Amino acid sequence: MPKKIPLESLFWCIAFPGFGQFLNGQYFKGIILIALEFAINMGANLNTTIIESFQGRIQLSIEHTDYQWLMFYPCVYMFGIWDAYKHAGGGKSPNATFPFVFCAFFATVGVVYSPNFRIAGVLLGPVWLPMLFAFIGVFFGLGIKRLLDGKAKGSA
Repeated sequence: MPKKIPLESLFWCIAFPGFGQFLNGQYFKGIILIALEFAINMGANLNTTIIESFQGRIQLSIEHTDYQWLMFYPCVYMFGIWDAYKHAGGGKSPNATFPFVFCAFFATVGVVYSPNFRIAGVLLGPVWLPMLFAFIGVFFGLGIKRLLDGKAKGSA
């Protein structure tokens, strides 16, 4: 079996949840994640939402989004990324999950507030606001990871 490369699995899962699992030889899990991605994508009307957001039609993207479905997306997406990365040999620290988990949490909060929340008067909508919040979540999670890893080293 070829050597697993954590970042390769992570990046393929960013492209599409489940692809990293296929690289890692976890075919059943990969199929489940692809099926979940497909179901959530279709239920949330995500492709249309993405296209409208990229074209600057934020209000239209909000109107076409099914938020009941979109709420699932950040957690499934980030779990797929974390799982592929971890099973390829990445994330050896006991606190390595924090950036991924907080990314999912913050992005979900971004989904919740995306129809109304404005930054400097600009409505970002269901694609851009969750992405912005996701990056904030990653940095928050990295801070917690660094803090906890430092405490673990200090007590050893």
